[in-house]
Amino acid sequence: MDDFSLAGRKVLVVDDLEQNVEVLRRFLEPMGFEVHSASHGEEAIEVVNASPPDVLLLDLVMPGMDGFEVCRRLKRSEQTRHIPVIIITGVSDKQANVDAVDAGADDFLTKPFDKVLLEARIRSSIRAKLLQDRVLAYQQELEMRVAERTKQLELSQHITVFSLAKLSESRDVETGDHLERIRSYARELADELALWPKYHGVIRNEFVEELYHSSPLHDIGKVGIPDRILLKPGKLTTEEFEIMKTHTLIGGDTLRAADMEAGRDSFLAMGRDIAYYHHEKYDGSGYPYGMGGGDIPLPARIVALADVYDALSSKRPYKEPFDHETSRKILLEGRGKHFDPDVVDAFLKREERFLYIRQHFQGTGRLAPIQRLVEAIEEKDQQIQEREAAQAQR
Repeated sequence: MDDFSLAGRKVLVVDDLEQNVEVLRRFLEPMGFEVHSASHGEEAIEVVNASPPDVLLLDLVMPGMDGFEVCRRLKRSEQTRHIPVIIITGVSDKQANVDAVDAGADDFLTKPFDKVLLEARIRSSIRAKLLQDRVLAYQQELEMRVAERTKQLELSQHITVFSLAKLSESRDVETGDHLERIRSYARELADELALWPKYHGVIRNEFVEELYHSSPLHDIGKVGIPDRILLKPGKLTTEEFEIMKTHTLIGGDTLRAADMEAGRDSFLAMGRDIAYYHHEKYDGSGYPYGMGGGDIPLPARIVALADVYDALSSKRPYKEPFDHETSRKILLEGRGKHFDPDVVDAFLKREERFLYIRQHFQGTGRLAPIQRLVEAIEEKDQQIQEREAAQAQR
């Protein structure tokens, strides 16, 4: 570092007197510096923002914006605060020196300056800047590495969740793209509710994305249900239905245990709540606990409607698919009874999107869920920006 070259280093001289600029130019250019100049404070700010110098030699007394204000503005900005500012002025007042340091100046020389001292101060300032630039570059590299590792961890978590959900779906070949539809429906409902003032601060971008990735876990407990019940083509007996209802407890208990093992409020927490409560009803007549209204976690209330709509509009071992109008009518009849009224109203706002999702993921068989998951994560930033833009227009 002691042997670094000054050749090509940019120096910005800020002084309203051209003769002072020329004196510094004749001194600096033979040393290899690339010298730029500005005659007033406003111009200096513009030059620095357009092409940041390695060091700035600044006069204090200038028309308009003085050197003190120039220094303060540069040091307040994250983009320019690291640029060394050396005050070179004819003001010999000690208070001016103190004020310049308070404004953020890195060094202070009075005119007439000693050339050897000025060179030493410039060299020292540039050396300090180079060291700081290296630190900043290292920090940026670390941030990039952390961001990449975070993205990899997020991808691993989402793949884990989706793979777990596939365990239950794999036993029923007729469900096709059920998981794809469920999480897409759930995201549409959450996106709509996020626009409503009532849910400001409740449904954020993180909530929507977590719901999208956790909702496929709603029926994971069906892995514990015997095939004779799960795949029965006819109506279940009372005893069989009681057994079927335990899938909520099997799934919730399994995810609760995994959540406790992973740590409190892990990425499985929302999936746990959905698995437990997505068959609860708004009027308290659901299972497994008979919860009602706002006591049912919001993610479960959202997935409840998404799950029922998909069950109604899809082929099952015990039924043919209903058309959209029939499914819609059943959902409306359940408003305030089976379903949260807000969620039903959100569905009505997003009907066209529901129809698109139903057609897009209907009867296409086993798609490539992991590839879709990767693509979804890559599109996540764009989706967040779109939601933020929509919220900003409210």
